[in-house]
Amino acid sequence: MAGLLASLPCLAQADTLVLYTSQPNSDAQQTVDAFQAAHPDIEVEWVRDGTTQLMTRLRSELEAGVTKPDVLLIADSVTMESLKREGRLQPYLSEARNRYDASLYDPDGYYYGTKLITTGIVYNTRAEQAPKSWQALTDDGYAGQVTMPSPLYSGAALIHLAALTQHAELGWDYYEALAANRAEAQGGNGGVFNDVAGGTKPYGVVVDFLPIREAAKGSPVAFVFPEEGVSAVTEPVGILAEARNTEAAQRFVDFLLSEEGQQLVSQQGYLPALDSVEPPPGFPARDEIRVMPLDAERALEQAEAHKQRFSELFGG
Repeated sequence: MAGLLASLPCLAQADTLVLYTSQPNSDAQQTVDAFQAAHPDIEVEWVRDGTTQLMTRLRSELEAGVTKPDVLLIADSVTMESLKREGRLQPYLSEARNRYDASLYDPDGYYYGTKLITTGIVYNTRAEQAPKSWQALTDDGYAGQVTMPSPLYSGAALIHLAALTQHAELGWDYYEALAANRAEAQGGNGGVFNDVAGGTKPYGVVVDFLPIREAAKGSPVAFVFPEEGVSAVTEPVGILAEARNTEAAQRFVDFLLSEEGQQLVSQQGYLPALDSVEPPPGFPARDEIRVMPLDAERALEQAEAHKQRFSELFGG
């Protein structure tokens, strides 16, 4: 029986797949339902929480000598990279990988990106300006009017920080310019979106699906994919090294990477990782979206130093 579980038994049945995911509840249920429709012989038990909370739970279980999940579907590749380095994941060379850009999966098959959740610029449609680039937010006309999520709290914001600081034309000089222009950092993407939609701040840095989805419902916001490119979290999937049901876990990975799995991503309102699948309504054509490259290993190594320097610039 599929469902959201408060706790799981130490031993899963041989035909049961145990999933830990950071997807929103409704998305997770849809994903599990679609997988079980395609594979009715596999039962799925799942636990949902934020990536940071899931990792805290997983590490506690591992320290206790208990591995509950077979497969992880979480927000970002940097977290997966840390698990790979610790020997907590097993490789799986899915045949579907050849249809994807090589930047979206680990070359040894330890994890695979399943979608692109990009970070760009949101502005209130009553705002005086419509910024087209990241650099625009450092201009005098935006002084004190920009809000953004903090990488001290948001995994997507930490990935965004890593991507922009790795960008040759932006780097830490860009963040210093934002600080000098009195940009404000707060907790997460939801708060940023609410501030811009409510008019508290006219401009913000936010993940794409919030303003695109809400604009379609009449919210007074518009989303911009900046000229320099966007950062992206890829919601990767990976199989635990000590998974009890490896075969089912591999079938779950294959499903997420399949045409059917990627169509589900689009139906849920996200940008599919597979180029051949059309984006959902409100997104531009794929060739109009420039995704900044990200060195996940480098981002992992620099994560704590990046948080410290960001805190020095913006507080928190």
